[in-house]
Amino acid sequence: MSSNCSFLAMRLEGPLQSWGFDSQYNRRNTGLMPTKSAIAGMCCAALGYARGSEQEKDFLASFMDVCMTAIAMPRTIEKKNKKYELPVRRMQDYHTVQNTRRATGAINNDCVLTHRQYLADAAFGVVLEGSPELLGPIAAAMEDPVWGVWLGRKTCIPTKPVLAGLRENQEDAVRLLIGDESLDSFTRQVEVQNFADGRDSLPDVPVSFASDRRVFAPRRVMTKQVGEKD
Repeated sequence: MSSNCSFLAMRLEGPLQSWGFDSQYNRRNTGLMPTKSAIAGMCCAALGYARGSEQEKDFLASFMDVCMTAIAMPRTIEKKNKKYELPVRRMQDYHTVQNTRRATGAINNDCVLTHRQYLADAAFGVVLEGSPELLGPIAAAMEDPVWGVWLGRKTCIPTKPVLAGLRENQEDAVRLLIGDESLDSFTRQVEVQNFADGRDSLPDVPVSFASDRRVFAPRRVMTKQVGEKD
């Protein structure tokens, strides 16, 4: 990555979130961390890039060079002058949908049963590292998005402004999210450049969001637990 970088900090907080990366069709699971594909989709929505458009295609090609760090930020409640950390829970919604697409490509007008997972009581910070030419317009769009910005699905509405700020170095961008606390105090998932540096691969780098051709490439990541140094 070029030394000419900017760092975009984003807050992801809401009653429900869903970060799918390994399931399609009638069972939609959620990961425990935001996916790069979902963040790219949020950016496309804010910028007003239509699904499958040339604008989206060019944006996703550039977004591949962006490096993403996700930080799990526990939520707390106060009872009797004491703060308690809320456990993050997986919830499953059972419902039906119509007008799904069959394997042949034909539209199915019958109701289809679906099972969709969500995270409840979760909050995250995301820092994107990339060129100012790419992240600058994203930051401006997040302040006044063309379309709605959701936390993985349209049912997952943010309760705080998503944009935290754009900074010239990573330390300042992270400080927008966690203040003066040490990053080692949080569980975080870091994108790595070399396969040997990672511990897991996720199929969440979007190549195309087109409805008839959704394509994703793998991303190598390392998850670091509380107390684990960078």
